[in-house]
Amino acid sequence: MLLEISGVNKRYNKAAWALKDISLQLKPGIIGLLGPNGAGKSSLMRILATVAKPTTGSVIWNGINIGKKPDELRRVLGYLPQDFGVYPHLKPLEFLEYAAALKGVSSRQTRTRMLELLEMLNLQDTLKRPIGSFSGGMRQRIGIAQALLNDPKLLIVDEPTVGLDPEERVRFRSLLTDLSGERIILFSTHIVSDIEATADQIAIMSKGQLLVNSDPSMLLRSVQGKVWSVIIPEQDLQAARSKWTISGTIRREEGLMLRIVANEPPLPEALQISPNLEDAYLYVRHNGGEQ
Repeated sequence: MLLEISGVNKRYNKAAWALKDISLQLKPGIIGLLGPNGAGKSSLMRILATVAKPTTGSVIWNGINIGKKPDELRRVLGYLPQDFGVYPHLKPLEFLEYAAALKGVSSRQTRTRMLELLEMLNLQDTLKRPIGSFSGGMRQRIGIAQALLNDPKLLIVDEPTVGLDPEERVRFRSLLTDLSGERIILFSTHIVSDIEATADQIAIMSKGQLLVNSDPSMLLRSVQGKVWSVIIPEQDLQAARSKWTISGTIRREEGLMLRIVANEPPLPEALQISPNLEDAYLYVRHNGGEQ
């Protein structure tokens, strides 16, 4: 199972390029697509979900060009867009029946599949409630349920944790881990902690470009020896922000303890500390992918 993205560019109405020469290979597991808002993550996901077409370049699914034969991918695709809308008056089964009809999912055993999904997503006790009464996390789970109706081989979820509280975030990440296995899951986010414990592969985007595609351990190694801890007076914080890439700030009695990502010690008294993925992400962002 392989999804190959080759030289994909996207431009909207002669405006600036939303995607610039994206090339990437996706295999079974969880791929975290990481980048700030406006990085081009949603544009790429819409192309992979066959909702939009690239201006140039190709997307190949198991040897088949989906630009020419999109239905070959749609049959095995599950997609949860960032702006996932629901009909608030519908109950869970009614909504899933509607989604199944739109997807062309066979009616044979469909209801059994729906009930299985609702139980798997811990929504079995909501059958009599309208979706409009659901919390943000529950709505996201309904979104995942509709994306899983056809038991997809490729699952695309775009910024799924936006608006979720911390507990719902953890639950959602655990759910994606449970769903991985023999499936490609592409999960976009601008929050490093969303993918820190779940991603097998991390692709970092900025301004429409792919900066890095790596596994988490290699990404951490790339910033080893480049993370420092220093204490500065509180009044020097603004000047420090203009000079250094700061990944963390802790207030102490003696001043502010800064976590700084830099090739060289920012101050003579700086202490070298172990990196985390947030440090690696900021380093890649501020160095244009050069490591």
